[in-house]
Amino acid sequence: MNKIFDKLNPWLTKAYALGAALVLFEWDNETEAPEAASELTARAIEVLSNEYYETIINKDVKKLLNQLSEGKNLTDKERAILKDLKKQYESMEPIPPEEYQSYQGLIARAPSIWAKAKAADDYAMFAPTLKEIIDYQKKFIKYRLKAGKKKVHPYDLLLDDYEEGFTMKELDIFFERLKKEIVPLIQKVNAKKDKINKEYNYRDYPVELQKTFNRKLAEHVGFDFGRGVIKESVHPFTTNLHNKDVRITTAYREHNLESALFSTIHESGHALYEMHIADELTATPAGTGTSMGMHEGQSRLFENNLGRSRAFWVPLFQNLKDTFPEQLADIDLDTFILGINKSSPSLIRTEADELTYSLHILIRYEIEKMIFEKDVDINQLPKIWSKKYEEYLGVRPEKDSEGILQDIHWACGNFGYFPSYALGTAIAAQIYAHLKQVMPLDEHLKAGNFQPINDYLKEHIHRFGKTKTTNEILKDMMGEDFNPQYYIDYLKEKFEELYKDL
Repeated sequence: MNKIFDKLNPWLTKAYALGAALVLFEWDNETEAPEAASELTARAIEVLSNEYYETIINKDVKKLLNQLSEGKNLTDKERAILKDLKKQYESMEPIPPEEYQSYQGLIARAPSIWAKAKAADDYAMFAPTLKEIIDYQKKFIKYRLKAGKKKVHPYDLLLDDYEEGFTMKELDIFFERLKKEIVPLIQKVNAKKDKINKEYNYRDYPVELQKTFNRKLAEHVGFDFGRGVIKESVHPFTTNLHNKDVRITTAYREHNLESALFSTIHESGHALYEMHIADELTATPAGTGTSMGMHEGQSRLFENNLGRSRAFWVPLFQNLKDTFPEQLADIDLDTFILGINKSSPSLIRTEADELTYSLHILIRYEIEKMIFEKDVDINQLPKIWSKKYEEYLGVRPEKDSEGILQDIHWACGNFGYFPSYALGTAIAAQIYAHLKQVMPLDEHLKAGNFQPINDYLKEHIHRFGKTKTTNEILKDMMGEDFNPQYYIDYLKEKFEELYKDL
């Protein structure tokens, strides 16, 4: 242990405690807190956020960071913590503390305003709050760019907060490649979409029965209820305090069976990443996923590559039928597999099929670029959103809850996050290809045995936290960096096979 680094530990311990308190407030706001509590809770969050700011941004921490900047005689853990802390410091220091505090209160209140607006199908209820969030973000970007003497695009700065090293230049190339390769396949498959009838998915599925099955589903893939809980929220998410307290939510829809099934599997993938972080890293800045792309890579791997495979449902389908005997009486496994993999342009990102999913992300990416690279009118966003959905997917939302208000991310200030979903989906396909090479993957899935899968992911990805970058993990595990070709090949192979006899 570096002696200078030792002096950082009291600050790190306090920052962790404050961060944990803020996570608990966020969790409570989204799951249990009464509607009337939001304003007073936001005030408490403002105070705690200011304490967090002052714990990280002060002359003592700055001095220690400067002394450690050469990175000599540091362990991998210390080096990862130092890197993350320096990044936090550089992004937070230029922001006046009173503005930082006010902004944290704003994004504490915003999700409840968003939820009410979504329930009412009324973007106008949320628009002033969204404008305030964006105005703060733009102001903070200016502070950060001036302090760092950086000449980069404003939106590139936000992208770097979630996916270090990826800029609009790289993402534009990535999305153009996907459009070129995947859109023709979408058109080909879309011509056959009516040949798959999944009417069964929209029958009446009582929520309490869904809850019972979804808990079993989370357990099946490895979610440890001794170290985690599952609750409900308007928008499913995962959060954690450390590797022994990981929390997920899902959202149940009485007339859409798949919605909760695949959000539960998705969030379980996130949760397993956090549960498998090494004990010596947890509760430190290095004790979480190395990037949002790799984090989404785990959730999308579980949700799609594994969760929509036939092998995955072999040990589960009869249990699902037993849970809903009337609703699924006339449905066999093959019909169900075709149904959960049906590709058809849709309005809702979280319910999109694998083939069209990246176009949902592309739309959000392009709108975020417009917000931060151009001076777009916030009141025009619903029209822009609808136009892009019509252009890319051939569908047009009739109400705000199916359009501009469907995601919580902007209410939380998470601009720059969405591209990580597309990158993560491509990373997932790359990991999936590797898993098929190193183990009898389908045999494990058919046997309902997730232990070898989770053990492998823990050993080669999860335990490292932030001590390795995404590309370092991929390189060490399979001998190459991030390669989106695996994703393209996976989609072509899967959907050509699924639809060949239809």
